[in-house]
Amino acid sequence: MPPKAAPVVIDLKFNPDEVTAALADAFPGRDVVNRADPAQAGRDLAQARYAVVWKSQPDLFARAPNLAAVFSGGAGVDHVLTLPGLPDVPLVRFVDPTLTTRMSEWVVLQCLLHLRQHGRYAGQAQRGAWAELPQPEARDLTVGVMGLGVLGQDAARKLQTLGFTVTGWSRRKKTLDGIETYDERGLDAFLARTDILVGLLPLTAETRGLYDATLFAKLSRKGPFGAPVFINAGRGGSQVEADIIAALRSGGLHGASLDVFSTEPLEADSPLWTLPNCIVTPHAAAASDVKALFRHVEAQIERHEAGLPFEHLVDRTAGY
Repeated sequence: MPPKAAPVVIDLKFNPDEVTAALADAFPGRDVVNRADPAQAGRDLAQARYAVVWKSQPDLFARAPNLAAVFSGGAGVDHVLTLPGLPDVPLVRFVDPTLTTRMSEWVVLQCLLHLRQHGRYAGQAQRGAWAELPQPEARDLTVGVMGLGVLGQDAARKLQTLGFTVTGWSRRKKTLDGIETYDERGLDAFLARTDILVGLLPLTAETRGLYDATLFAKLSRKGPFGAPVFINAGRGGSQVEADIIAALRSGGLHGASLDVFSTEPLEADSPLWTLPNCIVTPHAAAASDVKALFRHVEAQIERHEAGLPFEHLVDRTAGY
């Protein structure tokens, strides 16, 4: 086991008060450098063995050249892969029930809001209009989940429990009990069945700009609303926002729920803010619980120092 004094570097662009509070009980017996603390700005990082990062400072890896592993502060790692000087050491993504549950809650909520036509009812309420709308059941719509990692699989199972017909797509074939799944070759067949498309894909060269007018045109028009719904909590770089706006205006999309955007924060003049059939949330679908993150990192360090492999390793070639 490395000396307990070997620092763990925390370089997270999270709420600094939350990070400080979480560190009070984290990494017992280890020296910890919190780079958000001005008092620790000049600390020597040469002996650091582990770094926990989220939008870290650009000089981190130059100042910490002896890392044994890098831990992402979130489920996504696309931004970590582009950090300057990222060393060739194991990169571990954040997987935790708190993150998974929050994402599934958001996905389920958005599907239900569109199913129950909440946006139209909200508009009617502002006008004082009392008018009941046609009410399909969950089983009348097929929800297609793109991305069947830990988050996607959990969301798919919970949607299935609520009665939705659920299908799933991933580049490589996955098997889920009671859920029909498709791989890369079955993309068009998957889209043709989908009334509500849920995007939970990582951002890679293959997924950048994937959700565009061409893809939306392949979605089902047989559902109760006559046009599909698009929900994205994966990565903003995977969607073409001009195409989403055009489809929402033309009726090519019945509605959308977006938590991620190509530029964040979303520009103040974006039409997405005010389109009545679009729900916008500020990349808040599944915020990382800092205490859970540190527990996850501690567990992975303990595994490593006991001679066991890290879990949830990122495949740098695949990008996730």
